[in-house]
Amino acid sequence: MTPEPKPIEEKLKAIDSGPEALPWLEELPPKQIVAELDRYIVGQGAAKKAVAIAIRNRWRRTQAPESIRDEILPNNIILIGPTGVGKTEIARRLARLSGAPFIKVEASKFTEVGYVGRDVESMVRDLVDAAVNMVRGEREDEVYPNAERRAEERLLDLLLPAPPKQRPKPERRPVAEQGERPADAEQQGAKQQLFVVSATGEVRRDEAGAPEAADDEERRARTREKLRKLLQDGKLEEREVEIEVTQQSMPGLELMPLTPGMEGTDINFTEMLQDMLPKRTKKRVVRVSEARRILVDEELRKLVDMDDVVNEALDRVENHGIIFVDELDKIAGERSQTGPDVSREGVQRDLLPIIEGSTVQTRYGYVRTDHVLFIAAGAFHVSKPSDLIPEMQGRFPIRAELSPLGEEEFVRIMTEPENSLIKQYQALVAAESADLTFTDDGVAEIARIAMIMNERTENIGARRLHTVMTTLLEDVLFELPDLPEKKIVFDIDQVRERLMRIVDDEDLRKYIL
Repeated sequence: MTPEPKPIEEKLKAIDSGPEALPWLEELPPKQIVAELDRYIVGQGAAKKAVAIAIRNRWRRTQAPESIRDEILPNNIILIGPTGVGKTEIARRLARLSGAPFIKVEASKFTEVGYVGRDVESMVRDLVDAAVNMVRGEREDEVYPNAERRAEERLLDLLLPAPPKQRPKPERRPVAEQGERPADAEQQGAKQQLFVVSATGEVRRDEAGAPEAADDEERRARTREKLRKLLQDGKLEEREVEIEVTQQSMPGLELMPLTPGMEGTDINFTEMLQDMLPKRTKKRVVRVSEARRILVDEELRKLVDMDDVVNEALDRVENHGIIFVDELDKIAGERSQTGPDVSREGVQRDLLPIIEGSTVQTRYGYVRTDHVLFIAAGAFHVSKPSDLIPEMQGRFPIRAELSPLGEEEFVRIMTEPENSLIKQYQALVAAESADLTFTDDGVAEIARIAMIMNERTENIGARRLHTVMTTLLEDVLFELPDLPEKKIVFDIDQVRERLMRIVDDEDLRKYIL
């Protein structure tokens, strides 16, 4: 019997639970991957199935024999469907759930080599940056308790500075009497310092003031522990302390404009110049809460080995990386020799080696894209997938079509997902101590009106629900702080009263819905 899929929140909460931590998304069976996507996306079973199989194949490849592992290439997917049916939402949810390096890019933002703009290799560089940040975050989570303890000790040193070390006073040597050697005189003086008489007449040995020093240390330790308790209880957050922070060598470098076309270069000139310049520190007076954040960051940088982070990140990119290329239809079109289509075809030609597998230079080293999974999406309203150059079509062997949404899907979209529109507006209204409720017939009427608007005007899919809900709740959200009745209920009659006038009015419909 197949076990029930565990919510991904349990996976995220179990990151720090050691050996019981749940696996990455690609280590889950395809049915569980689809179940996770079902929590946020309504319908589109074919697209979810194709994506789940492609992601699961990433894990299957790692389990294959090493002799054939490098020969197993990912099956890139292209999602085809009208706007507003869930293509981008699938990418957004994959990014949240995957646990592997993932980025989403728009194909329309890239230009052919030689044109002003970003080259296609920048998507691989962005993927590596995302992977480095991901691995560094994981390493920081592992050592965060240790960094907090070290930062706490440094804070206590700031709150209770060590007493200044006093220079020892020169001791007077006793004068040697006639016939007495200097060594005997020193020994006699030392003996005079080793014994003291108390007020009761008791003679005790004195170790050069050791009891007083021990008492001072004991009092200091007790004071430090009291401060530690107050610090842990948050009662010293507003106290100010003076700390030393590393000053930026040349703040103006961050504001220097880059030459057009160099936004994605491999070398970060700002970082290079700052590394060449000497580090300077300055003293700042900040509150304890801010000082704790600064000190924890410094300790994390000391504890995390960046060389290990970079090596792990590069390995993840090459074996588990996923790039979602949205708006692929914007670079497709009838081939011509003039106009913007030349650049469109050039972008496709530049994408070919990246998708097929090549070596890209990044600031962290060379990265092979042979096993990076590419998922493309496009509405293809104006153009068709066949308008892509044949080589590009061959790089995406799997095509999944997303079906248009109907009235029934609109009702499910507003009620079933965990982040549904109704739940979002209920959370917003709850901030004003109000209660927002939609009856079943009211939800059905909203879906019907959204469907009518899509049929009469441009079909923008589920995005129409945002415009309808915004128009419906506009007056309520504006007058909500002053409303005497905080319980708001929308049924079919109120929905029609507020929306049908706009739906029937052609001029208003153009600008409001």
